[in-house]
Amino acid sequence: MPFKTLIPLILLIFVPLSIAADLLHWGETVIFFTSALAIVPLSIWLSTATEKVAVVTGPSIGGLVNAIFGNATELIISLVALKEGLIDIVKASITGTLLSDLLLLMGIAMLAGGIRYKEQKFQPILAQVNGSSMTLAVTAIALPTLVINTSNVVDTVAIRNLSLVAATVLIIVYGLTLVFSLGTHSYLYDIGLADEEPAEISPDSTPTNPRSKLFFWVAVLLASTVAVAFESDLFVDVVDSETSRIGLTPLFTGVILLPLISDVAAFVMMVRLSIKNKMDLTVATATGDSLLVALFVAPVLVFVGQLIGQPIDLNFNPFQVIAVAIAVAITNLITFNGRSNWLDGSLLLATYIVLGVAFYYHPA
Repeated sequence: MPFKTLIPLILLIFVPLSIAADLLHWGETVIFFTSALAIVPLSIWLSTATEKVAVVTGPSIGGLVNAIFGNATELIISLVALKEGLIDIVKASITGTLLSDLLLLMGIAMLAGGIRYKEQKFQPILAQVNGSSMTLAVTAIALPTLVINTSNVVDTVAIRNLSLVAATVLIIVYGLTLVFSLGTHSYLYDIGLADEEPAEISPDSTPTNPRSKLFFWVAVLLASTVAVAFESDLFVDVVDSETSRIGLTPLFTGVILLPLISDVAAFVMMVRLSIKNKMDLTVATATGDSLLVALFVAPVLVFVGQLIGQPIDLNFNPFQVIAVAIAVAITNLITFNGRSNWLDGSLLLATYIVLGVAFYYHPA
């Protein structure tokens, strides 16, 4: 069994352990750590199943599968936290996922690939298109914050309505990006299948049809989604009290801790792709994931919050808006020319570390 498959299987032991910790009342600390560790392998299986289903079903359906399940772990955790009323953590997790995708994931990929190759190349058009969309997303997300911080009187209803309008525009823009990437300009995204391994060869030297495993991977996808939702419920129930006990603010918990737990699968995939010198796919994945969060996940949370009686708006902490703007600007500058090296990766990681320390000491 491949090493990359064995590790997620071993880590699944934390799923029954977290359930036992909850049923047998082993304490909130044990539930916190076991459920967090259980989410890690489940997110890996969810990510793997999403990739397999997307490849087998082809670019159009596969693109929609990626759009729906590409950031499913982050969305599920955020929805569960929103249901529990942890609005500050939910808002912070949106910021944290964007920073993680643009700085941490991209930085690790460029550093790992740059150590092996002197210089790596990718299509700059991918980074430019996604960078333009991210700039729009950051602008829309920042508007409610700017209105509050430039007004003498804050009207809660007005901010909520502005957030709903901005969320609607962002979802429409996300739909347009799907039309662009899957329809009118799909040739720019043909690199999406570049990492797929050749068809397996059976003992009689006959290639195995990957579609024969479609139902298996669909089952894994659905089972992983349900399991992530269950473990997220356990985790969210204790995350506020446990992080407060160890001295972490909701801001730091959402910006740094939650993305580190939910993005493990992405870390592994990005390093694997960059070492294989597949930087087109690496850059497209990192920027595409950040677009999914900014243009789809964040607006969905706004609308869901209204429906379940936990209203959430796009009024972020000003420092969060500044941090995301910094991440978008630096990522756009580094990816603009279609080349990367280990120093570019180091600069992205350094930016993430400095921002992470700043969030740790931020009193909000």
